[in-house]
Amino acid sequence: MDESGDKGRPQSGAGDADHGSAPDGGKPGRRDAPGGGILMGRPFGVPVYVAPSWFLVAALITWVFGGQLERVLPELGAIRYLVSLFFAVAFYASVLVHELAHTVAALRFGLPVRRIQLQFFGGVSEIEKESDTPGREFILAFVGPLLSLVLSGVFYLGMKAVDPGTVPGVLLAGLMISNLIVAAFNLLPGLPLDGGRMLRAVVWKITGKPMSGTIAAAWFGRALAVTVLIGLPLLTHTGSDADAGGMETVMDALLAAILAAIIWTGAGNSLRMARLREHLPELRARTLTRRAVPVETTTPLSEALRRANEAGARALVIVDSQGEPTALVREAAIVGVPEHRRPWVAVSGLAQDLTESMKVPAELAGEALLDKLRASPATEYLVVEETGAIFGVLSTTDVERAFVQAMARPGS
Repeated sequence: MDESGDKGRPQSGAGDADHGSAPDGGKPGRRDAPGGGILMGRPFGVPVYVAPSWFLVAALITWVFGGQLERVLPELGAIRYLVSLFFAVAFYASVLVHELAHTVAALRFGLPVRRIQLQFFGGVSEIEKESDTPGREFILAFVGPLLSLVLSGVFYLGMKAVDPGTVPGVLLAGLMISNLIVAAFNLLPGLPLDGGRMLRAVVWKITGKPMSGTIAAAWFGRALAVTVLIGLPLLTHTGSDADAGGMETVMDALLAAILAAIIWTGAGNSLRMARLREHLPELRARTLTRRAVPVETTTPLSEALRRANEAGARALVIVDSQGEPTALVREAAIVGVPEHRRPWVAVSGLAQDLTESMKVPAELAGEALLDKLRASPATEYLVVEETGAIFGVLSTTDVERAFVQAMARPGS
């Protein structure tokens, strides 16, 4: 599966659930945790993590494939589980190649990639920005399944070169089939799968509206989730021995439920992030900024608040003798001072020194504004005009509130 952009909010991958995310659903002005599991390397400068859930899936694949080997190559004995573990690692190496295809394409298009994560049902490439054209969106989504198909063909050729009744023959056959399944599954036309992003690109191209493409592909994804939930157990039961035990039926139903939940949730997240991107231009530094009054460093807090109330301002900026801003009085610090102590507390004791990274142009808006806040996390920022004149103070809480309101509005 795949998802791109967002994540912040969504990503892309083999059996994964999305690809990339340009604003993420985290709070503005705060960095994402670097995490995601064990760092395995940085191909093309992008960190690759293995999530703890991968070890559970690797153990499950080892157990299931080991049972198959017992029927095909009974002479292996207990060594079959070592062979099965090698298959699990090789399969996820194929998933990594699938993800690297998305990553290389994204980097080629100038889209930053936060990380690749191998996890429970495949992998995720977290692409931080949205494609700017439907053509690029289509290519970005298609390259993953294409590489999986290529790998399937390579393993097929290798399988033809060895004896099918040997360990290499069985391994190559398994990898050929598994990569073919990964490609076919990801090409299904519903978000958050690669096929869903391809469908989104097609609808976007026809209508000229990215949101229309997202809505169509997300609802296809939800329909696909319902189909998987109902159809997969029926399909596996029809193809199995009528005398098969009830445990297999339960496992098939559980697998279908997990897959359906992942697809349904991914489709919903894609809709949510698309709605947010549609309203992002409404997040403007100028309109979110609080009016501020300049005060000297020795000004008592009570006097500073009196001046702010008279001016109808909601923020305080400390300036030097030349009127240049040097610090911002923190709102949280003001709240923590009891009213009876405010005449005896100077604003300097409640301020944060102002750095260049805390200065935000008044005309900054949308994704550029969020990127600026993420790059320099703080509680307040000084908003300045092009001339360098003080316009006011931007509070992270105000941006977060506007951020949430934007996500709550219905998409057009």
